[in-house]
Amino acid sequence: MKVKRLCYACDLIDKPELIQEYKRYHSKENAWPEITESIKKAGILDMEIYILANRLFMIMEVDETFSPERKQMMDAANQKVQEWEKLMWQFQQAPPGAKDGEKWLEMEQIYKLI
Repeated sequence: MKVKRLCYACDLIDKPELIQEYKRYHSKENAWPEITESIKKAGILDMEIYILANRLFMIMEVDETFSPERKQMMDAANQKVQEWEKLMWQFQQAPPGAKDGEKWLEMEQIYKLI
């Protein structure tokens, strides 16, 4: 199985109370199981999200079945994912350079040690 790493960035609305609430939603005990399941079904093997101030950084390890287009189609057909996305838009804002409706943008790798 071929594994690929993808990295994305997104910004949160720069209000401490919103950032804390966003973190609570993403804690292990508050993660929605339906969202976790949808992530796995899309071919995402592992996912980590980091935060610095109001900037989010996501690292995904994906298998050969993953494509952003396929994930987008799966999400559009999943009512619980749509509910989650609507909820998350209360906290998130598009990063610089995003097109209308985009919030997570794929990052370009510019350096690798090995």
